[in-house]
Amino acid sequence: MIKRALISVYDKSGILELVKFLRKNNVEIISTGGTFKYLKENNIEVTEISEITGSCEMLDGRVKTLHPIIHGGILAMRDNKEHMETLRERNIETIDMVVVNLYPFFEKVKEDLSFEEKVEFIDIGGPTMLRAAAKNFKDVVVLSNVLDYKRVINEIEENYDVSLKTRKILAGKVFNLMSAYDAAISNFLLQEEEEYPEYLSVSYKKLQSLRYGENPHQSAVYYGSCETKGAMNSFKVLNGKELSYNNIKDVDIAWKVACEFDDEIACCALKHNTPCGVAIGDTVLDAYKKAYECDSVSIFGGIVAVNRTIDEDTAKEMSKIFLEVIIAPNYTEEALEILKSKKNLRVLECKVKPSNKNYMVSVDGGILVQEEDKKLIDELNVVTKKKPTDDEIKDMLFAMKVVKYVKSNAIVVAKDNMAIGIGGGQVNRIWAACEALERGKGATVLASDAFFPFRDVVEECAKYNIKAIIQPGGSIRDDESIQECDKHDIGMVMTGIRHFKH
Repeated sequence: MIKRALISVYDKSGILELVKFLRKNNVEIISTGGTFKYLKENNIEVTEISEITGSCEMLDGRVKTLHPIIHGGILAMRDNKEHMETLRERNIETIDMVVVNLYPFFEKVKEDLSFEEKVEFIDIGGPTMLRAAAKNFKDVVVLSNVLDYKRVINEIEENYDVSLKTRKILAGKVFNLMSAYDAAISNFLLQEEEEYPEYLSVSYKKLQSLRYGENPHQSAVYYGSCETKGAMNSFKVLNGKELSYNNIKDVDIAWKVACEFDDEIACCALKHNTPCGVAIGDTVLDAYKKAYECDSVSIFGGIVAVNRTIDEDTAKEMSKIFLEVIIAPNYTEEALEILKSKKNLRVLECKVKPSNKNYMVSVDGGILVQEEDKKLIDELNVVTKKKPTDDEIKDMLFAMKVVKYVKSNAIVVAKDNMAIGIGGGQVNRIWAACEALERGKGATVLASDAFFPFRDVVEECAKYNIKAIIQPGGSIRDDESIQECDKHDIGMVMTGIRHFKH
């Protein structure tokens, strides 16, 4: 039976309903400063914790619940005679329920606050009480989540107590929360000191249960970072169905591609996690039309990302075909009205640029962590007799930004700031090159994510009248490729930076 409850909550939502229910069932309520005041103002009979401990809050509230009377009452095992005898000797009463939610460090760490201000939102007393109650879950009901209040109320109404199964689940939720909370704090304190600390601590919160994963037989869920404000945990859904597992993966890459172009109006069309059309335009409509023209077949049922406000004319053009998702930083009222007329079209607003520092991939029994690929080139080193023109250089840099997001071996051919041929995901570079060149007939430049192991790619480029090539270099056969370029009057630039993407 629950006779005594300790209530200390930052988030006051739902607490009045819970406390009124407890008082109705003759549960004594003890509480801390802010919560005590709130309950008192709402005419709840409550005892301030300082009356229990005989000690006032101190150090600006840093110390208020850290006291043997409190933690003895929580941690004492009721079926342990020595524990109970100790409580009697020291005049300590048991605490049967602990209701605590924490200072909002998750939220504050993302805000534009000073380091010292963020530190003050690290909760100490709350986690200590939660951990103590969770450890002693057989005797203490612990509530760390507002959403669980109703469950406990219902059980007490039905059974006059909370089942052991529920107590165990609630205790597990505490340690689940604390692992994320501590991870966020750890990463906050170490972020400038240790790039890769001894233990990998990650802090993510469930944002959405998904219908299924990559395939219908796979279950899936979407978690968002508790530590950083990134594009994929900050967008707003303005229209359409919930996003699927594949939608989220695709939107992430499409948005990253579009955001590669800070100074230009860019549009990325994407299908199956690979760009199928990317272009820069003078207007948003121009950029979209060009991206569409890159591959008018694959864009059907795909994802479109634009790095500028979508206007009415662009929305009209987009609505002519079936698209799964559109993402942009903003929409005019007229554009949004047009797009919302397509019931199932997911329309996303995102004002946050990609900000991940690290990239993680799970393997069986481990996780690989690496720095995000943020550096485009090291240098532009012309290695051929023919020097590429300024327009060709511009197109090559454009193509290199796109090739970063194509699966290796990756080849992109371009003309006039349009990625008109994209090949990737092959085990052999020449296959990807042939694929891109065939699709992108009329292209003038070619970009490669990694070096050429043989001269065969250059030979193919010559067949399709490619004028300039950009690639990282670094092969022991670089000279063969350079010679082949000179033979066909093709300019070649080496960057020194590889963009291999498995």
